[in-house]
Amino acid sequence: MVKQGRSFGVLAAVLAICLAVGGCVPLALTAAGVGMGTGVSHMLGGIVYKTFAAPQPKVQHATVAALRKMQIKVTDTKREDNKQLITARAADRDIDIEIEALTPNTTRLTVVAKKDGGLVRDSATATEIILQAEKLVGTG
Repeated sequence: MVKQGRSFGVLAAVLAICLAVGGCVPLALTAAGVGMGTGVSHMLGGIVYKTFAAPQPKVQHATVAALRKMQIKVTDTKREDNKQLITARAADRDIDIEIEALTPNTTRLTVVAKKDGGLVRDSATATEIILQAEKLVGTG
């Protein structure tokens, strides 16, 4: 019990130091985001991804249904090896979705929403697409 308290104290101290030093703010925010636990991961550059314990066709069906629910228009779909690629559009955002079969029962969903011709990434929209697909994978 004492070791856990010490470990938490050390972690809290490291996070406090990182917050105080401007260069570590992204690290501290990432650590805080992981602790909050939406189950969705963000990479630098606004790329949002999640791995599902579900087969690729199920994740693909849920993703397309999520886009339909959100009234986001699918503009193109194509297959590349073990990946399904979906291009969509919502207002001034171009959305690229990759659904990759890692195993027969494991699928990685990656979403990038680009605004203003790709200069700005909208991770909030990308995250919502994944969250909506996640709901449908769970019920479908």
